[in-house]
Amino acid sequence: MNKPKLDIVLASASPRRRQLLQEAGVEFRVHAVDVDESLEDDLAAEPVEAVKKLAERKARAAVEQLVTSDYDGTLAVLGSDTMVVFRGQIFGKPHDAADAERMLRALSGHGHDVHTAVSLWAVHAPAGEDVSLFYRTFVDTTYVYFKELTDEQIADYIASGDPFDKAGAYGIQSGAAPFIDHIEGELDTVIGFPVKRLLKEFPDFFGA
Repeated sequence: MNKPKLDIVLASASPRRRQLLQEAGVEFRVHAVDVDESLEDDLAAEPVEAVKKLAERKARAAVEQLVTSDYDGTLAVLGSDTMVVFRGQIFGKPHDAADAERMLRALSGHGHDVHTAVSLWAVHAPAGEDVSLFYRTFVDTTYVYFKELTDEQIADYIASGDPFDKAGAYGIQSGAAPFIDHIEGELDTVIGFPVKRLLKEFPDFFGA
């Protein structure tokens, strides 16, 4: 049976996720969504479940926007979210310089988890026929270990502006690269999209 022509959509405006997919040779288009990323207290206490939920919210929002009454085709939407977790506490994107400093000082000299969830929503919607849908979500985790950071390093990094659009207030692929002692796991997971795991989890969509 031939594979249907796939309309692959990345539900994210992240240039890092876009680049990782492009480098893997995946043909896709971008449909960024704006979703509520607030978490109930019980969900915030379970970071792995929380990151899954946010990835699913993003993918679902894109599906709801794209699959209109006149849509005709087969759609695969990818939603993703990344969380930095230190001693059970979620470190999101910093609100301001003081928040970024708080996170970087906490991470200095310690290890932490980076969880990235990917949620794939597949929709088969032939014109005039019933719509079929399924979704599946996985979470990949990499352990990141920071060197001891000096006050000057932290101040200079915050002044660069790099921390402010990144979970945990750092970009491992950019200005924070010198802060890393070592990692255990995939670098792509920390950057924000575990492409190798994606290809392994969904070979029917992206090939082995």
